[in-house]
Amino acid sequence: MGAPREEVFTALNDRRVLRQCIPGCEELTDIDDDTFGVTLKLGVGGIKGTFTGTATRKESKPPESFSLVLDGKGKVGFVRGIAAVRISDEGASSRVDCDADVLVGGAIAAVGSRLIAAAARKVTGDFFREFAGVIGARSWSVGGAGEASGDSVE
Repeated sequence: MGAPREEVFTALNDRRVLRQCIPGCEELTDIDDDTFGVTLKLGVGGIKGTFTGTATRKESKPPESFSLVLDGKGKVGFVRGIAAVRISDEGASSRVDCDADVLVGGAIAAVGSRLIAAAARKVTGDFFREFAGVIGARSWSVGGAGEASGDSVE
């Protein structure tokens, strides 16, 4: 991410920025200092639905890391998980790494893990593409361990 680590950390914890960047986000409200209330409209394969739930920050160590505990449900199923976010310096830029462990159940889980994984990669790429624009990052790329960057802008 072509922006300083402190700026990236602050933006990743700003409700207004997140609301703009999360694909399908219809509502993002502060419940308390560490918890957001979330309403998302998402679809995987032919199954689409609205999910409501929470995202709670844990283990926040500005500007280097935080975790998000996710809990959401809708008519087509549920999503629960935890995401560990690490932000490191790379010269004048920063690197964002996110490891997530997610459990999906209900009708949405019936589409299979391969489709869910593909949808998760697309949503992640869309999020960071929008995020880079919102914070005015000079460059960005999205990729995973062992895979080539899916998107990049210099």
